[in-house]
Amino acid sequence: MTEYQKMISSQVYNCMAPELDVLRRETARRYRRFNRSEEEEELLTLLQKIVGELAQGAFICPPLYCSYGRHISLGKNSYINMGATLLDNAPIRIGTNVMIGPNVQIYTAAHALAADERIQGMETALPVTIEDKVWIGGGAILLPGVTIGREAIVGAGAVVTKDVPAGARVVGNPARILPANTGR
Repeated sequence: MTEYQKMISSQVYNCMAPELDVLRRETARRYRRFNRSEEEEELLTLLQKIVGELAQGAFICPPLYCSYGRHISLGKNSYINMGATLLDNAPIRIGTNVMIGPNVQIYTAAHALAADERIQGMETALPVTIEDKVWIGGGAILLPGVTIGREAIVGAGAVVTKDVPAGARVVGNPARILPANTGR
Protein backbone atom coordinates (compact mmCIF):
# COMPACT_ATOMS: atom_id res chain seq x y z
CA MET A 1 0.00 0.00 0.00
CA THR A 2 1.39 3.42 -0.95
CA GLU A 3 1.69 6.30 1.50
CA TYR A 4 -1.06 8.09 -0.45
CA GLN A 5 -3.38 5.08 -0.10
CA LYS A 6 -2.64 4.92 3.63
CA MET A 7 -3.33 8.65 3.97
CA ILE A 8 -6.73 8.62 2.27
CA SER A 9 -7.81 5.55 4.23
CA SER A 10 -7.00 7.24 7.60
CA GLN A 11 -4.09 4.92 8.37
CA VAL A 12 -0.73 6.05 9.74
CA TYR A 13 1.42 7.26 6.85
CA ASN A 14 4.67 9.13 6.24
CA CYS A 15 3.80 12.72 5.29
CA MET A 16 7.34 13.24 3.98
CA ALA A 17 7.03 10.52 1.34
CA PRO A 18 8.25 11.73 -2.09
CA GLU A 19 4.97 10.70 -3.79
CA LEU A 20 3.03 13.04 -1.47
CA ASP A 21 5.53 15.85 -1.92
CA VAL A 22 5.02 15.72 -5.70
CA LEU A 23 1.24 16.02 -5.28
CA ARG A 24 1.52 18.90 -2.80
CA ARG A 25 3.89 20.81 -5.10
CA GLU A 26 1.53 20.35 -8.05
CA THR A 27 -1.37 21.67 -5.98
CA ALA A 28 0.71 24.61 -4.71
CA ARG A 29 1.46 25.64 -8.31
CA ARG A 30 -2.28 25.61 -9.03
CA TYR A 31 -3.38 27.58 -5.98
CA ARG A 32 -0.59 30.16 -6.45
CA ARG A 33 -1.88 30.80 -9.98
CA PHE A 34 -5.46 31.00 -8.63
CA ASN A 35 -4.35 33.43 -5.91
CA ARG A 36 -2.73 35.76 -8.50
CA SER A 37 -5.66 35.78 -10.93
CA GLU A 38 -7.96 38.79 -11.13
CA GLU A 39 -10.33 37.64 -13.89
CA GLU A 40 -13.58 36.16 -12.62
CA GLU A 41 -13.93 33.52 -15.34
CA GLU A 42 -10.32 32.43 -14.93
CA LEU A 43 -10.75 32.18 -11.15
CA LEU A 44 -13.61 29.71 -11.52
CA THR A 45 -11.74 27.64 -14.13
CA LEU A 46 -8.62 27.49 -11.96
CA LEU A 47 -10.65 26.64 -8.85
CA GLN A 48 -12.28 23.74 -10.69
CA LYS A 49 -8.78 22.39 -11.41
CA ILE A 50 -7.83 22.59 -7.72
CA VAL A 51 -10.79 21.18 -5.77
CA GLY A 52 -12.27 17.73 -6.17
CA GLU A 53 -15.89 18.87 -6.37
CA LEU A 54 -17.25 22.36 -6.87
CA ALA A 55 -21.04 22.39 -7.11
CA GLN A 56 -23.14 25.03 -8.88
CA GLY A 57 -22.92 28.44 -7.23
CA ALA A 58 -20.06 27.40 -4.93
CA PHE A 59 -16.93 29.53 -4.69
CA ILE A 60 -13.73 30.07 -2.72
CA CYS A 61 -12.19 33.56 -2.64
CA PRO A 62 -8.46 33.87 -3.10
CA PRO A 63 -6.11 33.51 -1.45
CA LEU A 64 -6.61 29.81 -0.86
CA TYR A 65 -4.08 27.39 0.59
CA CYS A 66 -4.55 23.62 0.56
CA SER A 67 -2.53 20.42 0.69
CA TYR A 68 -3.97 18.43 -2.21
CA GLY A 69 -7.21 20.15 -3.25
CA ARG A 70 -8.61 16.98 -4.78
CA HIS A 71 -10.09 15.93 -1.41
CA ILE A 72 -12.21 19.09 -1.04
CA SER A 73 -15.91 18.86 -1.87
CA LEU A 74 -17.89 22.12 -1.83
CA GLY A 75 -21.69 21.88 -2.07
CA LYS A 76 -24.17 24.00 -3.99
CA ASN A 77 -24.19 27.73 -3.14
CA SER A 78 -21.47 27.37 -0.51
CA TYR A 79 -18.95 30.14 -0.06
CA ILE A 80 -15.51 30.29 1.53
CA ASN A 81 -14.11 33.77 2.13
CA MET A 82 -10.48 34.78 1.58
CA GLY A 83 -7.50 33.30 3.36
CA ALA A 84 -8.78 29.74 3.86
CA THR A 85 -6.25 27.05 4.77
CA LEU A 86 -7.64 23.61 3.97
CA LEU A 87 -5.30 20.75 4.88
CA ASP A 88 -7.19 18.14 2.91
CA ASN A 89 -5.04 15.07 3.56
CA ALA A 90 -8.40 13.35 4.17
CA PRO A 91 -11.71 14.47 2.66
CA ILE A 92 -13.16 17.84 3.60
CA ARG A 93 -16.86 17.62 2.76
CA ILE A 94 -18.77 20.90 2.80
CA GLY A 95 -22.54 20.76 2.31
CA THR A 96 -24.93 23.13 0.58
CA ASN A 97 -25.52 26.77 1.52
CA VAL A 98 -22.53 26.87 3.87
CA MET A 99 -20.87 30.19 4.68
CA ILE A 100 -17.26 30.18 5.85
CA GLY A 101 -15.64 33.42 7.00
CA PRO A 102 -12.14 34.71 6.23
CA ASN A 103 -9.00 32.99 7.48
CA VAL A 104 -10.75 29.79 8.52
CA GLN A 105 -8.45 26.78 8.93
CA ILE A 106 -9.66 23.22 8.42
CA TYR A 107 -7.17 20.50 9.35
CA THR A 108 -7.53 16.81 8.58
CA ALA A 109 -3.90 15.94 9.29
CA ALA A 110 -2.50 15.23 12.75
CA HIS A 111 1.16 14.53 13.44
CA ALA A 112 2.16 11.74 15.80
CA LEU A 113 2.37 12.80 19.46
CA ALA A 114 5.56 10.83 20.13
CA ALA A 115 8.51 13.05 19.17
CA ASP A 116 10.53 10.31 17.40
CA GLU A 117 7.56 9.29 15.25
CA ARG A 118 6.70 12.92 14.50
CA ILE A 119 10.28 13.66 13.40
CA GLN A 120 10.06 10.70 11.02
CA GLY A 121 6.91 12.22 9.46
CA MET A 122 4.34 9.84 10.86
CA GLU A 123 0.85 11.28 10.64
CA THR A 124 -2.82 10.34 10.37
CA ALA A 125 -5.62 12.12 8.53
CA LEU A 126 -9.28 12.13 9.55
CA PRO A 127 -12.12 13.58 7.42
CA VAL A 128 -13.88 16.81 8.35
CA THR A 129 -17.56 17.18 7.47
CA ILE A 130 -19.55 20.40 7.43
CA GLU A 131 -23.24 19.72 6.91
CA ASP A 132 -25.79 21.98 5.14
CA LYS A 133 -26.57 25.58 6.12
CA VAL A 134 -23.65 25.93 8.52
CA TRP A 135 -22.02 29.28 9.25
CA ILE A 136 -18.38 29.32 10.36
CA GLY A 137 -17.07 32.66 11.61
CA GLY A 138 -13.74 34.16 10.59
CA GLY A 139 -10.57 32.74 12.04
CA ALA A 140 -12.20 29.53 13.30
CA ILE A 141 -10.11 26.35 13.35
CA LEU A 142 -11.62 22.89 12.78
CA LEU A 143 -9.45 19.97 13.92
CA PRO A 144 -9.18 16.51 12.33
CA GLY A 145 -12.22 14.24 12.39
CA VAL A 146 -14.88 16.74 13.43
CA THR A 147 -18.39 17.02 12.00
CA ILE A 148 -20.29 20.28 12.14
CA GLY A 149 -24.02 19.48 12.18
CA ARG A 150 -26.66 21.01 9.94
CA GLU A 151 -27.47 24.68 10.64
CA ALA A 152 -24.81 24.96 13.36
CA ILE A 153 -22.90 28.19 13.92
CA VAL A 154 -19.22 28.25 14.81
CA GLY A 155 -18.23 31.61 16.31
CA ALA A 156 -15.30 33.64 15.03
CA GLY A 157 -12.00 32.39 16.41
CA ALA A 158 -13.45 29.16 17.85
CA VAL A 159 -11.25 26.07 17.94
CA VAL A 160 -13.46 23.05 17.25
CA THR A 161 -11.99 19.91 18.80
CA LYS A 162 -15.09 17.68 18.75
CA ASP A 163 -18.33 17.27 16.82
CA VAL A 164 -20.86 20.11 16.88
CA PRO A 165 -24.52 18.99 17.04
CA ALA A 166 -27.03 20.19 14.44
CA GLY A 167 -28.35 23.66 15.24
CA ALA A 168 -25.80 24.31 18.02
CA ARG A 169 -23.84 27.51 18.44
CA VAL A 170 -20.25 27.11 19.62
CA VAL A 171 -17.60 29.62 20.67
CA GLY A 172 -14.21 29.68 22.36
CA ASN A 173 -11.07 27.60 22.66
CA PRO A 174 -11.85 24.81 22.90
CA ALA A 175 -15.26 25.45 21.38
CA ARG A 176 -18.18 24.99 23.77
CA ILE A 177 -21.90 25.00 23.10
CA LEU A 178 -23.81 28.14 23.99
CA PRO A 179 -27.24 27.86 25.63
CA ALA A 180 -30.17 27.88 23.18
CA ASN A 181 -31.13 31.38 22.09
CA THR A 182 -34.55 32.21 20.71
CA GLY A 183 -33.41 35.62 19.37
CA ARG A 184 -31.03 36.54 16.59
